[in-house]
Amino acid sequence: MNLRLPDSFFRRDVLEVAPDLLGKILVRRFSANRIEKYRITEVEAYSGNGDLACHASKGRTPRTEVMFKEGGLVYVYLIYGMYWMLNIVTGEENQAEAVLIRGVENISGPGRVGKALQLDKSFYGENLFSSDRIWIEDAKNVTKYVTTPRIGIDYAGEPWISKPWRFLINP
Repeated sequence: MNLRLPDSFFRRDVLEVAPDLLGKILVRRFSANRIEKYRITEVEAYSGNGDLACHASKGRTPRTEVMFKEGGLVYVYLIYGMYWMLNIVTGEENQAEAVLIRGVENISGPGRVGKALQLDKSFYGENLFSSDRIWIEDAKNVTKYVTTPRIGIDYAGEPWISKPWRFLINP
């Protein structure tokens, strides 16, 4: 039985995919074939459609190129020279949108998530459907969650600062 989410799951609008990722299982295969599973508890949506908080809002660059591809790919980027941030590309080709994984069970904060997963630049563009080192498995849908404005995007200005595009499993 294949629990891996199908490509159709990711090839929808970011505002549909983001809350639907809550409760799903992020799977990481490490060296020596060790597998760890993490329940997704917090995400943020970023839409290339004018969203000034989205990296793709300035257009295609070497950094954002993967965001312009079809959903189901990994977009990682480095912040503060030390933390790899895990994003899941969503939508159809040229939509440029992604979901930032902000938290998993027992790990809060996207930098900590990236560190626990031992991410690096080699994950950029990784295909979640065929990867043997990272993928997302289906799990029971979460129906109780809260939405809040996204964190750390003051540079984007209004209305982007106030959009309730952060989704968290209701404690």
